Amino acid sequence: MNGEKKSKRIFTTKRITLMAVFTALAYVVSLIDFPIFPATPFLKLDFGNTFILLIGFLLGPIEGVIVCVLKELIRIPTGSTGGVGELANMFVTSAYILLPSILYRYKKGLKYVIPALLGGCLLGTFVSLITNRFINFPLYMGAGAEAVFKDTFLFILAFNLIKTLAISVLTLLLYKRLSNFIKGLKL
Repeated sequence: MNGEKKSKRIFTTKRITLMAVFTALAYVVSLIDFPIFPATPFLKLDFGNTFILLIGFLLGPIEGVIVCVLKELIRIPTGSTGGVGELANMFVTSAYILLPSILYRYKKGLKYVIPALLGGCLLGTFVSLITNRFINFPLYMGAGAEAVFKDTFLFILAFNLIKTLAISVLTLLLYKRLSNFIKGLKL
């Protein structure tokens, strides 16, 4: 019974609508991407995950993961990876947003949020190394995956640190304004 009450609170019409809006925003913004390292043009920076982290802060970690999964499912038909990159992005983004959005439920304020975001950046970057090494590269490169991963390891590390830090900063800049608006909706 308690689980049923909680799921009813998570899946109210207003909350589902807000998750749908943030899914759409995350998807559209993710289409505006660009490589930051010429040596690894497949690593493209976009700011779509800002909306996933924002919904994690606004509504909770479960909602953040749901928005992440929905965004990546929508990307599959328009992507060039046949779902492999999208699957990896689900893992990486979920790892990145979970720590800060879970901790934010219990401790608010910059003195708690900033360390949680930094922890999320490190966790997301670590998961990106694992997913690239054991999911993306083997499925795309077969036998040569290990050698290519060794050659691009530092680029993958730097890229994911830059991406998660940039998304964290953007989220911090947007959150308070958005939070006040959302509170007015009485979710």
